[in-house]
Amino acid sequence: MNTQEIVAAFRDVATASVADAVDKIAGKTGFLPESMKPRINEKKIVGPAVTILEGPSDEFLPPQHALDAIDESEAGSIIVISTNGTTDVALWGGLMTAGAVANKHEGAVLDGGVRDLVEIKRDYDFPVYSRCVNPGTTLGRIKTLASNVEVAMGEVIVHPGDIIVADVDGVVAVPRDHAEAVLEMAREIDEREAEQARLIIESGSLREGLAKYGRI
Repeated sequence: MNTQEIVAAFRDVATASVADAVDKIAGKTGFLPESMKPRINEKKIVGPAVTILEGPSDEFLPPQHALDAIDESEAGSIIVISTNGTTDVALWGGLMTAGAVANKHEGAVLDGGVRDLVEIKRDYDFPVYSRCVNPGTTLGRIKTLASNVEVAMGEVIVHPGDIIVADVDGVVAVPRDHAEAVLEMAREIDEREAEQARLIIESGSLREGLAKYGRI
């Protein structure tokens, strides 16, 4: 499967099933910190990660790597910005959203804040997942260091091209080398859970469903 086919298929599986499948297939956690929440809308987003690394700085510099990535990345990308733990500034706002919409990107996932929520919701309804909402600028506080490098989002390492799956349940990074295997297992989990739920309803017993399928 090519990337577009994988992305399309992940839209139809539960994010929780994807997280479980990453645990088993990749042998490591794929879900990002629970503070990473949808701030604009509850749209599900799926797409390949374009990663940006930022770090502390007292220089007044624009977030150049992020600005370039927005203009240069393929349509459907998810812009993933990590700050090495500095979360109390806005990494994203209205102008960056305008650029992302112009370039047909899927969404943004931020290890930090977002601002201009009213503008983003009113004018673009563009999905942004972030640790917080904060009006503060990055200028004089942090700067972009690199793009398309591995970045830490909490305890999860996200690589360029990893498949990001996010909705109201949370955000999961699927390692690109395991994407097809994770997709297949996530589909199987969805199917088993649907069968298990039917059995529980029909039998009137949660224990019976658990005994047959062994999943909770």
